[in-house]
Amino acid sequence: MTPIVLTTLNARYAHTALGLRYLYANLHELQPLAKIVEFTMNEQIQSITEGLLLHSPRIIGIGVYIWNAAQSAELIQTIKKVSPETIIVLGGPEAGYLPHRVDLSKADYIISGEGEVIFYELCKALLNADGAKPHSSTLTLSSLRQSAHAQQATLEISQTQSKSPHFIKAPLPDLKSIQLPYSAYDEEDVAHRYIYVEASRGCPFECEFCLSSIDEKVRNFPLDQLLEEFEILWQRGARSFKFIDRTFNLNMTFANRILDFFLSKEPPYFAHFEVIPDHFPEVLKEKIAQFPAGSLQLEIGIQTLDPVIAKGINRPLKLEKIYDNLRFLENETAAHMHLDLIVGLPGESIEGFGRNLDTLVSITHSEIQIGILKNLSGTTLSRHDREHGMIYSDTPPYDILQNNLLSFVQIQKMKRFARFWDIFYNSGSFNKTVPLLWNEGKVFEGFYAFSEWIYTQTLSTWKISLERQIALLHSYLCEHHEKEIVEAALIQDLAERPEKTIPFFLRQSTQERKEKEHKAITPKRQSKRS
Repeated sequence: MTPIVLTTLNARYAHTALGLRYLYANLHELQPLAKIVEFTMNEQIQSITEGLLLHSPRIIGIGVYIWNAAQSAELIQTIKKVSPETIIVLGGPEAGYLPHRVDLSKADYIISGEGEVIFYELCKALLNADGAKPHSSTLTLSSLRQSAHAQQATLEISQTQSKSPHFIKAPLPDLKSIQLPYSAYDEEDVAHRYIYVEASRGCPFECEFCLSSIDEKVRNFPLDQLLEEFEILWQRGARSFKFIDRTFNLNMTFANRILDFFLSKEPPYFAHFEVIPDHFPEVLKEKIAQFPAGSLQLEIGIQTLDPVIAKGINRPLKLEKIYDNLRFLENETAAHMHLDLIVGLPGESIEGFGRNLDTLVSITHSEIQIGILKNLSGTTLSRHDREHGMIYSDTPPYDILQNNLLSFVQIQKMKRFARFWDIFYNSGSFNKTVPLLWNEGKVFEGFYAFSEWIYTQTLSTWKISLERQIALLHSYLCEHHEKEIVEAALIQDLAERPEKTIPFFLRQSTQERKEKEHKAITPKRQSKRS
């Protein structure tokens, strides 16, 4: 029997839930009674339920996120049908903000905010009550750690309807007082999965599409303690560190010391940081330039390059600094860049998005992730709904369906555009061939036409094999370029792949071309002999 089980549904096996590990690390004397049990979204809900109930838990804590909200709602309902006495406590962004857009009403408690302290206090109270669920609307808990000193406090649990879950608003914990979670990564995690870490929480900016804007104050973890934990992870064999900080390069003291930690290590290793694009002081540039190829990835949220659009969503935009920094990272470092652009921002037309894409491709050859705008729970994006005719899906991931400038059909086309862009551009499989799709820097126009054509051929954006991708590119480009140019680019791209997969029709075409060249020069050689 395990009285407390912590769980979530990750997008894939390689992912790990940092939030669950924070909860586990801060259970104090209850930790021996708890276990982390993670699943993936492609597993059957009834099998997940079985896996959880095998531990005979008194309390199940579930992390609910935009990618697993619908499945989590089904999981909660299934658990309650077969084990109604099990207490379900929810946390995570999709549970913590009202109103809920999926049915979470079968849960017993919902924690809004950072739950390390509150979850421990709630579990202690529930278990001390000998398994009896409290009936009062206010549960008095002792030793609520809101600061470095233990205090007496009252936890307010609101219940809007008799059958609704108790909703608990958690105060922000003091990051100096909570236990770090990194020892909760087990050997399987270290060997085969992403190790998520963070040096800070919060964001100073107020971008309306982003949940991080809700917590405007940036709070830092104790740096010396953090680096000690990273060293322990390193000694255990961890080599892949993904920082979830929203503004890693905002605090230069933290950024420099953390970068120094990795620069002091022998590669190979991989460090991923989310950075703001307009803040790269010289000392930071110098350090980034020292990282060997393949060791550093920078996720850079561009979203839009239009100052008017950016101002409308409260996003700061210093264009010249952004352009300068992107050129530096592209030309003077080996860092891999992952740039983000969003389709559907309030007031931005399809032509405006196209100009953004054209500009980025002219500056960098890095990965450009094209995202469709989502109306995340807890954000203020809905204030634009009336003015710009913003209409979103009511089901996760709550992506935009249409607005005054983009019809539903155009949004659908841009979803396919984004998928094909991933396959043919971001994959890096066709670096020499893909630029043949456009002329004179008109990247969006050229790739949009290809995207429209390719969908008529596939009627799908998924499960397109590499050989099929090559054939499609070949067929389309040969209608716009000389066959020899297209095939030379394709063969050059494919020769750089580890498996060097060259389809039969390309091998045959290459052989035929060599034979023609041989025949063309043979008479000359014969005449010389004569």
